[in-house]
Amino acid sequence: MELDAVFKWLFETSFAITIHESEAIFPWIESFHVLAITLVVGSIAIVDLRLLGFASLDRTVARLTKDVLPCTWVAFAVAAMTGAALFASNAVNYSHNFYFQEKMVLLLLAGINMLIFQLLIGRDIERWNASSQTPMAAKVSAAVSLVLWVGVVGFGRWIGFTLLPTLAGG
Repeated sequence: MELDAVFKWLFETSFAITIHESEAIFPWIESFHVLAITLVVGSIAIVDLRLLGFASLDRTVARLTKDVLPCTWVAFAVAAMTGAALFASNAVNYSHNFYFQEKMVLLLLAGINMLIFQLLIGRDIERWNASSQTPMAAKVSAAVSLVLWVGVVGFGRWIGFTLLPTLAGG
């Protein structure tokens, strides 16, 4: 089955129709999405800035991540659910939007960066955890993370300025 056919089917579900035909539902979902993304990026920035040696130097990296990351994951779940609902409301057009596509690529790269950090760099966290000097690999990962997340937010903002109006049938 062609992807556009899947996106057209998604757009025609009663769930998507309810969202794109309501004057109030889309803005509410979008508001929760923006708030959730703000929490995701803000909480990740706290950890990244600690890894870079710019903030929260009085706390160990392990302690800071233990305190902050639960908020990150809850906010990410809300962002993913609300993002999926927004996507469903205009799936064909979103799927062809350059800024949406780039946002998804950057999200994927941010996930890969986090995975690399967790599997490779973070394995030795106990050795360098308490030091305000983190290994260069951790600093690079943190800087890449910040750039990727700023890109996610930037491309996300541009989606709304470039997206075609909802069209029945794409």
